[in-house]
Amino acid sequence: MIYVFGGIKGGVGKTTVALNFVQFLAGGLQKDVLLIDADDQETATDYTAWRDSTLDGQLGYTAVKITGDAIRSQMPNLKKKYDDIIIDTGGRDTRSQRAALTVADVYLIPFYPRSFDFWTVTKVQHLINEIKIVNPKLKAITFLNRADIRSADNRDTATALEEAEGITYFNFPLLNRKCFSNAAGKGLSVFEFEPKDEKAINELNALFEEIIKLT
Repeated sequence: MIYVFGGIKGGVGKTTVALNFVQFLAGGLQKDVLLIDADDQETATDYTAWRDSTLDGQLGYTAVKITGDAIRSQMPNLKKKYDDIIIDTGGRDTRSQRAALTVADVYLIPFYPRSFDFWTVTKVQHLINEIKIVNPKLKAITFLNRADIRSADNRDTATALEEAEGITYFNFPLLNRKCFSNAAGKGLSVFEFEPKDEKAINELNALFEEIIKLT
């Protein structure tokens, strides 16, 4: 499966979720996973370098940097070598994101409730509609990240996403927990970080298990 993490608005914690999904697949399910960093900010690449140092080269997955149309042209060969491919794209409508979506099976778009603007959903819908002309099998999934379950913003955003046509909303929010940044700072996933935050792990598992049901 080819999973693309992206969206139109930055600052929603997209890369953090993508990196934890990589470990869910590679470490938890023992899949052979390729991580493609297609984001100009190169956060996934920096994380991987830090992880390589922390774990003495035992990454648990393969990571490469590919951008632009090369994502599309190289995918037929890469698909033969890995069980799953995770593509982390920028939080805006870029050539790299569009190239990734033309070959993707699943498009994963996290939303941050406190920065929510309905125009963002509308722009995502327009992008998906354009991509589905060339990739009709694409499944677009949204979920809340860095959420506060008690917040009215959280409820309003969830309602808007549930009503958005062409997008499936997964009601498995990831709450705003310190362990995400603490783990990433050491090149680790939340699954690996000590002391373990069982609530965060349970939230990730609930979301990710729902995602892989799409296969």
